[in-house]
Amino acid sequence: MKSETCFETFPRKKKILKFVDEVRNYLFPGYFEKLFINKEIYSKRKLKLIKKLYKKSVCKYTSDDFVKELDRIKEEMHKDLDFFFESDPASESKDEIVITYPGFLAIMYYRIAHVIYGLGVPYVPRLITETAHSETGIDIHPGCKIGSPFFIDHGTGIVIGQTSEIGNFVKIYHGVTLGALSLKEGRDLSTKKRHPTIKNNVTIYSGASILGGETVIEENSVIGSNVFIVNSVVKGTKVVYSQDLINKFIN
Repeated sequence: MKSETCFETFPRKKKILKFVDEVRNYLFPGYFEKLFINKEIYSKRKLKLIKKLYKKSVCKYTSDDFVKELDRIKEEMHKDLDFFFESDPASESKDEIVITYPGFLAIMYYRIAHVIYGLGVPYVPRLITETAHSETGIDIHPGCKIGSPFFIDHGTGIVIGQTSEIGNFVKIYHGVTLGALSLKEGRDLSTKKRHPTIKNNVTIYSGASILGGETVIEENSVIGSNVFIVNSVVKGTKVVYSQDLINKFIN
């Protein structure tokens, strides 16, 4: 989809974020605004408003396609919410997670932006995830693929690149990078897989860097803090930082 087919001028950030706010209200009614007594009426009104705002701020040609994906986004977000609550003993309630957790906000913005990205709309998906980046310190490219449920703890400094693939029941802690191994080929890499694949039930602790499009972290693996990985890891492996190994590598 070419940019000129979506809008005549560069998208207005305020309008797009208003649209995102209304989607958030639909996904979690009652958290961010007063809930209508009749939930069915509320949902119908909200969908109508979302469609209207989408046409005005995002792309008038794909509004129906986006609305069709809302229930799937909602299902994924509620799975994420359950996983957050089960995974974090510091959380007092699910309400607290929805309202205050930066990792949960970043995932919500990503899931909205990822659908729009899949519809071929330019600029807007990146604008949405970069807004989350500025608010949370968590940088998730809208083009990456993330399963559900997904858990981010703390989150500051996390980078998830465009061609990353993440499975279900994955936990990631602050400072983790899922990045490219090298960008020396520049634009020639734009159509290639540059970022790693993380399979189901993987935990990646703070400060780990996992790089490269051919790098796969298989199921049930644990990646320790501050490790640097450029090769695949087999199923059920625990990878930990070793100063002796680092000294051997440097020397």
